[in-house]
Amino acid sequence: MKGKILRSSGKFLLLWVVGILLSVQAFAQSMTVKGIVKDNTGFGVIGASVQIKGTTKGAITDLDGNFTLQANKGDIIVISYIGYKTQELPAEENMNILLLEDTEMLDEVVVIGYGSVKKSDLSGSVVAIEAEEINRGAVTSPQELMQGKVPGLSVTSGDGGPGSGSTIRIRSGASLNASNDPLIVIDGVPVDKGNDAAPGMSNALASINPNDIATFTVLKDASATAIYGSRASNGVIIITTKKGTEGKIKVTYNSTYSYKDPYNRLNVMNADEYRTTILNQYAGTASYDVIEGYLNMYPGVNTDWQDAIFQGGLSTDQNIAVSGKAGFLPFRVSFGYNKERGTLKTSDYERYTGAINLSPKFFDDHLSVDINIKGVINNNRYADGSAVGKAAYYDPTKPLSVGADDPFGYNGYFNWTLEQQGADGNPTYAANENSSVNPLSLLYDRNNTSTTKRSLGNLQLDYKIHGFEDLRLNLNLGYDVAKGTQDDYVVPNSFQAAKDDIFPYLGQGSSQSRLRRNHLLDFYANYVHYFEPIKSNVDLMVGYSWQHFYYKDFTQGKSNPAVGEFAGIQPPADSPWAWNEAEQRYYNTDSRPSPWENYLVSFFGRLNYNLMDRYLLTATLRRDGSSRFSENNRWGLFPSVALAWSIINENFMEKSRDVLSNLKLRLGYGITGQQDIGDYMYMANYTLSSSTSTMYNGTYLLKPSGYSPDLKWEQTATYNIGVDYGFLNNRISGSLELYIKQTKDLLNTVSAPAGTNFTNTVTANVGEMKNKGIEFNINAVPIQTKDFSWTIGYNITWNDSEITKLTASFNPDYEGIVAANAPFGTNTPLSRHQVGYAPYTFWLFKQVYDEQGKPIQGAVEDRNGNGTIDDGDRYFTGKSALADFYMGFSSQFQWKNWDLGFNLRASIGNYAFNANNAQNSSLANYGGLYSISNYNKDALDYVGGGFRQRNEVEWQMTDLYLENASYLKMDNITIGYTFDKFFTDKISGRISASVQNVFTITKYTGLDPEVSNINGIDDNMWPRPRTFTLGINLNF
Repeated sequence: MKGKILRSSGKFLLLWVVGILLSVQAFAQSMTVKGIVKDNTGFGVIGASVQIKGTTKGAITDLDGNFTLQANKGDIIVISYIGYKTQELPAEENMNILLLEDTEMLDEVVVIGYGSVKKSDLSGSVVAIEAEEINRGAVTSPQELMQGKVPGLSVTSGDGGPGSGSTIRIRSGASLNASNDPLIVIDGVPVDKGNDAAPGMSNALASINPNDIATFTVLKDASATAIYGSRASNGVIIITTKKGTEGKIKVTYNSTYSYKDPYNRLNVMNADEYRTTILNQYAGTASYDVIEGYLNMYPGVNTDWQDAIFQGGLSTDQNIAVSGKAGFLPFRVSFGYNKERGTLKTSDYERYTGAINLSPKFFDDHLSVDINIKGVINNNRYADGSAVGKAAYYDPTKPLSVGADDPFGYNGYFNWTLEQQGADGNPTYAANENSSVNPLSLLYDRNNTSTTKRSLGNLQLDYKIHGFEDLRLNLNLGYDVAKGTQDDYVVPNSFQAAKDDIFPYLGQGSSQSRLRRNHLLDFYANYVHYFEPIKSNVDLMVGYSWQHFYYKDFTQGKSNPAVGEFAGIQPPADSPWAWNEAEQRYYNTDSRPSPWENYLVSFFGRLNYNLMDRYLLTATLRRDGSSRFSENNRWGLFPSVALAWSIINENFMEKSRDVLSNLKLRLGYGITGQQDIGDYMYMANYTLSSSTSTMYNGTYLLKPSGYSPDLKWEQTATYNIGVDYGFLNNRISGSLELYIKQTKDLLNTVSAPAGTNFTNTVTANVGEMKNKGIEFNINAVPIQTKDFSWTIGYNITWNDSEITKLTASFNPDYEGIVAANAPFGTNTPLSRHQVGYAPYTFWLFKQVYDEQGKPIQGAVEDRNGNGTIDDGDRYFTGKSALADFYMGFSSQFQWKNWDLGFNLRASIGNYAFNANNAQNSSLANYGGLYSISNYNKDALDYVGGGFRQRNEVEWQMTDLYLENASYLKMDNITIGYTFDKFFTDKISGRISASVQNVFTITKYTGLDPEVSNINGIDDNMWPRPRTFTLGINLNF
């Protein structure tokens, strides 16, 4: 027994001794680590992160760069700070750490025209943004990624339709009659502007999946854009898509689900309010009994037509990408699917996208091959956007649907019908041509669908000459092909079909096919060499470009199939319709295909010279030949030059570099062109007439069109001064730019002397315009700690545009170019382009007010004193649809794994003509056309309760309805959580929730101050919804 006790005690004593030893060892391994973090100038780094690798333990350096933390022997200390290379060092009791500048960050490469350049070597006005660094929210189109992010770049959102496009302007554009869209270059392929790139899509960017985009580069001044010559007056946006990567294969999956709330409605009356108001208005008049009869057609009905046409929009966006390296082949493959149910009933949008990138290298990396192929299929079911305005003002006392025996019913929808006495004494009914269409009938009694297929790609070969690696040869072969089809028909027996003069109640429509082909060949040689004796780097590039655009449109007018109850129907004898037996319908024989094409051939060169990393010179020269001009004006020369002084690299700045990390002065000048004017305008064209009045012996005759043999490029000369700055190792950075753009040879329509042309007016180069502006932006990281960071970005642009010439010789009586017409009246201009004013300046009558400041209906100032109100009484208001200032602000907070970001955007000094108020400010809205319409309460309140007389057209065209449409918008706000492990270490990702179109602050009384039309006429726009989105990103 005693032995057992001794043995047990011995074991316990042994365990106690081992425990003590382990504790002593652990105590011996623990240490207090003290240290200092310095930069390459020897100064302490404030706010550097010092963390024990693999743990959450860490510290932040103080004002002198000192830190203290507890660690164990063998721990690895990770030291990081923005702008410096992250270091990993073994833990020691005393650590003296020197951080080295991250030269990769300092030497960030920016893609420019025909090549790339280090960011530090840029001398022009160029902004590059990484798509991954943007607080996206729910983004389904590339232009949303740029919105509010780049100074000088304005992106006006489209309307609320699914897949609607935006209007993009760089420094306000440089033309009046030609295109103001910037040139878009996708993976080295310049694509057509506007929706000509892909018919059925909103713009040239609509076919690019935002998840496939790596970077945007925005070229703004001529020294940067002149390398694209005749197409660069409106700036250039270069999009580079994601490439294959080295290393193991990675899979990325992105998924979002959105709900779109059509919250924004016009404030109209309900049925009870409407009955009371309209009867009070017409009490004691001859119209009272008629109106009362209309109101009592369906007693007790109270229809909210806006609720009837709108619906909650549901959408999803699914994307998967696989990237990595298979053997010698880096690759990336992606697929995307986007489905949107619009907020207007019957609207639907569907997009399939696919992209493949292969980027192998051969011959010891001397030959780089880059293959890009992108494809998209767009399916659209278009809703008739005019239903928005019709619903707001449609009679609320009428029902959503009616019975089959109701003479006011067409396919079950009420529509205004005329009751007439037949020859036999019985009533007959006919569709009222003068009434508006039931908004639900507009949506459901019209089928308008389209399908667009587009493929865009290129093969780029880049070869470094063996034995002479300073010289590279680059060949780029690209293509962009799009085919679109569209069928647009009314439904038989609908109200629209009942009004058809050719096929009553059967109805008709059209089938369209559109083809776009764009083929490209670029070849350039690039020589880069650093000459050590003179401390100079020379980058010389010369090249050749050939591009061919081909277009073909064909619209075939057709009746609906004449079968069943419509069998045997025939068009009028003198109409151009022929029976098609195969489809059992009539074809319009006037329908003919319309092909056209143009070529662009170019020679170009660029020199980048860098002396001692301080003095930079960039010179470019491009010579373009375009088939759009006659032989005498076919070729244009577009030069540019830019100088930059990197002041921060001067020896006398050495003592300032601990605070000032970047300071560069840039000067630039260049000439760019504009050739987007249409094809064959310099030569007489003959087209086959479609009018029966121009037939001879039963055959249509050819008719000539006007022509302008002396047409040439619109040319823009740009002067640019810029300063780039950075503080605290670029923790604060930005730029300040001043620019002047002078455009000459603007296109305008002028009178042709009698007998000199086939028309009375022709297009000629006679105008001039001047733009000037200031841009400022700043990016900063105000807070950077171990667990929390705050990043902000702000930019503001001031732009002033003035037209300085519009006629060949001075003409004081010239009224200018019509810029926008009113949605009421006939050919009633509301704004013009005029000398001395900005484009889209409003041209209106002057409203007269009473002593209390209330507008007097019908009181318009007779400015010319001739006793009548005519166009001579109009005046240029000096107020334009173009903004004086526009700005963007973004903020991103990150705390541990959580992030919160938002984007704000503002436009200041832009005006809008509120056509809704102008057309609906009177209580006397009954025109005796056998129908009645609702009242807009806000429009009535706008003029003090509503005018009592019926508005004349001139009374609606006064400055009473011109409003300041400045606004501040929160485009989106997003909260997200990033996780490193999802069930397994091999899966990481992020979940997020976001809201788009969060709020708008404005004094504008209309629905939305951001009018989708660039002309500033606000007329029943499809309201933009508020979008709520949940998203998940997974990385495998």
